Amino acid sequence: MSYTTTIAEAVAELDRFDAIVDVRSPAEFAEDHMPGAINWPVLDDKERHDVGLLYATSPFEARKLGSALVARNIARHLETSAAEFPKTWRPLVYCWRGGQRSGAMHWFLGQIGFRSRQLVGGYKAYRAQVRDDLDALPGRFSWQVLCGRTGSGKTRLLQALAAEGAQVLDLEALAAHRGSVLGALPDAPQPSQKAFDSGLWAALRGLDAARPVFVESESRKIGRITVTEALLDAMRSRGGCVWIEMPEAARVELLLQDYGHFSADPDGFCRALDGLIELRGHARVEAWQARARAGDWAGVFAELMREHYDPGYERSLRGHFPALARAQTLTLADGGPAAMQAAARSLLSG
Repeated sequence: MSYTTTIAEAVAELDRFDAIVDVRSPAEFAEDHMPGAINWPVLDDKERHDVGLLYATSPFEARKLGSALVARNIARHLETSAAEFPKTWRPLVYCWRGGQRSGAMHWFLGQIGFRSRQLVGGYKAYRAQVRDDLDALPGRFSWQVLCGRTGSGKTRLLQALAAEGAQVLDLEALAAHRGSVLGALPDAPQPSQKAFDSGLWAALRGLDAARPVFVESESRKIGRITVTEALLDAMRSRGGCVWIEMPEAARVELLLQDYGHFSADPDGFCRALDGLIELRGHARVEAWQARARAGDWAGVFAELMREHYDPGYERSLRGHFPALARAQTLTLADGGPAAMQAAARSLLSG
């Protein structure tokens, strides 16, 4: 008995597997993998490269070398990672195409007596499923889109809504980016596009279509990550908008908190602002950069809001979200926890 499973079957019972074992190389795994997967590479990056080079000149010799390396690596995983698992352990095993690498691991696990399943088509089948689902899933939900000027607390309100039990989709958290030219996080690189897609796929699969989903208004790009057209279309056409208002002084204070890391790296801030030269011109950007280097962070954030972010954001938003004309307005005094909690409760009770 082969004990294989298709991607459709695997997705339907993902929660029933005790583990999802990705046997691809660490580099392949780092680019993207099934949510929750663990990496037991049967060939490391160098070994995979070397076997591939040899295969181009002698497939037979490549198979001999590859088989020996795979056997040694599988033995190591069995002696360490799998040593304490009971006979009832039920993993799903996959590689790139559901071929020899996952087949070897699956065979060894089955010979021991584990209830292993091999994913037919491997990662390629999973990736195709993700693409199909990202086209279909967003249209199942009713979206409540939080809109507002830069620094008005949309992300904090989204987090407060989640804390109050609402369904939320935090695209900026998935993309590890705040969405603006200054939005790169100081301590977290952005995921690959495929890894973002996997995170979004997992998040959408966890939502209940009977309940509204709160999401922050986003453009097509969050840093270097692209949001799917199907999701943007659903956000713009299926549901409503909430317009968030906050006084300018409070917005500046919120930006000073969220972007405080730039105070220790004014040169990095100035390099990021270089991305605005084409839109705003050298003179204006250089003036902002000079204020930043002089330590006038409140002044530079206030000017950026008034002269760059607010005009462009509102034009774009009103063009993409027709429901904004009928939006509920929610006024926040500031970006503090108490104001956010009160606003979240007001939204959920109304």
